Amino acid sequence: MKKHKKKIPANVYLHMLRNAFFGLLMTSLALFIGMWGYHYWESMSWVDSFMNASMILSGMGPASNLVTTHGKIFAGCYALFSGLAFIAIMVIILSPLIHQFFRKIHLESQESVSEE
Repeated sequence: MKKHKKKIPANVYLHMLRNAFFGLLMTSLALFIGMWGYHYWESMSWVDSFMNASMILSGMGPASNLVTTHGKIFAGCYALFSGLAFIAIMVIILSPLIHQFFRKIHLESQESVSEE
C-alpha cells in the first residue's frame, strides 16, 4: 500500500498566527500588570519596574531588593500569577500544533484499524 503524506491544512497556520497574537497580547498584559505593581507599590521608575516584572515573568526572579511590605506581597502574588500565566500562554500558542498532532494520531489509528 502506498502511504500519502497529508498536507497540513492552511487554516492551521492562520490559527497559529492568531494564537501567537493572543499570546503576545497576554504576555504584554501580564508584563504591564507587573510594571504597574512595582511602580505603584515600590515607587520604582518605569524602567526598573519593567526590568523587575520581566525578570519575574520569565522565571528569573526579582532584580532589585524590595523595601516595602506591600511591594513584597505584590512580588509574591505576581510571581505565582506569572507561573500560571506562562503555562496558559504556552498552551494558547501551541494549541493548534497539539490539536494537529492528536488529530494525526487519531487518523493513523483509524487507518490501522480499517486495514485489519
